[in-house]
Amino acid sequence: MTKPTLLVLAAGMGSRYGGLKQIDPVGPNGETIIDYSIFDAMRAGFGKLVFVIRKDIEQQFREIVGSRFEKRIAVEYVYQELDKLPAPYSLPAGRTKPWGTTHAILMAEGVINEPFAAINADDFYGQEAYQVLAKHLVSGTPDYAMVGFILKNTLSDHGSVARGVSRVDANDYLTNIVELTKIDRDGSGAKDTGADGKITQLTGDEAVSMNFWGFTPALFPQLKVEFEKFLKRAGTEQKSECYIPATVGELVTNGQAKCKVLRSSDSWFGVTYREDRPQVVESIRQLIAQGKYPEQLWA
Repeated sequence: MTKPTLLVLAAGMGSRYGGLKQIDPVGPNGETIIDYSIFDAMRAGFGKLVFVIRKDIEQQFREIVGSRFEKRIAVEYVYQELDKLPAPYSLPAGRTKPWGTTHAILMAEGVINEPFAAINADDFYGQEAYQVLAKHLVSGTPDYAMVGFILKNTLSDHGSVARGVSRVDANDYLTNIVELTKIDRDGSGAKDTGADGKITQLTGDEAVSMNFWGFTPALFPQLKVEFEKFLKRAGTEQKSECYIPATVGELVTNGQAKCKVLRSSDSWFGVTYREDRPQVVESIRQLIAQGKYPEQLWA
């Protein structure tokens, strides 16, 4: 049986956080969120890691993060650079913002030939999420998958967040997903403020994507087509991004893919802003106290 691969999206600028949050320690012995993600993935049966990074952080990332795993599991690196665009498109003058998660995943096309999961480097998804997704990936189904989390459990107290708000059918297959990029708490619920100032009220109970996806290699040619559509539409803009939730939503809407929405009872938490970090550190401390993780992860 082919073991699935874990694709870790770690090329983010960390602009809101104010640093390379992917390598900021949160565990008692210097562990990063990535450490806990890979620990969970390995015990769920994943057999290879692929990191999407940028060339300018490569040395630091390999020394601090990659070196922890290279003797434990196969590791490869791919690079998300602004000028890695299909012909005839070119980088618009002045653009410094990455092209988004669809572009990031596309960078791994040459090194992934098996079912794979894609995750954010700075999100803690929990052991159960990896187990349910690994089970899906080794089942032989051609269907894609998304691990869904409850919106109100994924918000930050320190600023707005972007989330893919999802709708599912009676069989838990994704029917629609809308990427909302400025969601804040609003009483017991939440609200999104659009680029045009339009307010969308949310209950907080919506199922959302936290970029924990399961795919087969059939995704890559589909991503190429969708990313080129994006470039044709918005490739001259300075800040537009091609988000994987929106791309998967487009594939589902057009009948080109089916995506099963899986559920995990574990709590998600992440570091969007520097002020989020103390809560993450405390949450991990509690999980260690409950026996879900060892005190020293790689002892």
